[in-house]
Amino acid sequence: MERVPPAVVRRLPLPAKRAVLYRQAHGRAPARPPRTFTEKVNWRVVHDRRPLIGQLGDKLAMRQYAAAVLPSLRVPRVLWVGVDVAALARVDLPDRWVLKPNHGTMRVHVGTGRPDVDQLRWVTAGWLDEPLYRDRGEWVYRQARRVLLVEEFLGPADEVPADHKLFVFDGRVRLVQVDTGRFGAHRRRLYTPDWTPLDVDEAVAPGPVTAPPASLPQLTEVAEALGAAFDFVRVDLYDVAGEVWFGELTPYPGGGLDRFDPALDVLLGSMWRLPPRSAVRAGQQLLR
Repeated sequence: MERVPPAVVRRLPLPAKRAVLYRQAHGRAPARPPRTFTEKVNWRVVHDRRPLIGQLGDKLAMRQYAAAVLPSLRVPRVLWVGVDVAALARVDLPDRWVLKPNHGTMRVHVGTGRPDVDQLRWVTAGWLDEPLYRDRGEWVYRQARRVLLVEEFLGPADEVPADHKLFVFDGRVRLVQVDTGRFGAHRRRLYTPDWTPLDVDEAVAPGPVTAPPASLPQLTEVAEALGAAFDFVRVDLYDVAGEVWFGELTPYPGGGLDRFDPALDVLLGSMWRLPPRSAVRAGQQLLR
């Protein structure tokens, strides 16, 4: 399995494709029934087709969801939506702005001032055809509108705010991941909900242990409100000058394929109560 060519993997039926990808990433086949966190992410990719989950591949849709759940929550303004970056030459953009695809992940360009259309065409080449479903079977991105969007940049012009990623199970925050230096020297530190630092083995270098932000109670409250309807979702938020801003709702952290600390994988897996197969096949939403 470790040597199956990507071209062959793409053509496999989804369950077999995900089994190969999981084995290549973690050195073992996903258990049946799934037990660990990454196994349950993999299970969700293969089986969960509920509309509530389906909207989480679409950044514009998840913004609407967040605003409906918490109307007072600060959400970055969308300054432009389209498919041709040449149109940005006619948009009055602020000094700093952020360009990303509506239907993908890990694609971000921080722009300054008037856009250079030729540069943006080079930067965004292939973004509209992001093959996350074809290559990795990540269903939610198949549901999203294939457009680009520009949103306002948060924080001071010379600093990218820390990204607080809160793992929410059945409406309760169980883990806080803090990513810093995302566009440079990327670092990551994990904490329990009461801000006890965790020493884990991950692909990203560990960041410094810091004091809890003053907004931790608000970050937790917002994350639990946004995650209340889900068996699991990762809620990505920003603290900008003490105010909480919405980032994203992530249904497949790392696609279930990123390197994950083995002990933490087991612990978080024990916290995740998956819905029954009958519910996700029927596209139903369980009330929790």
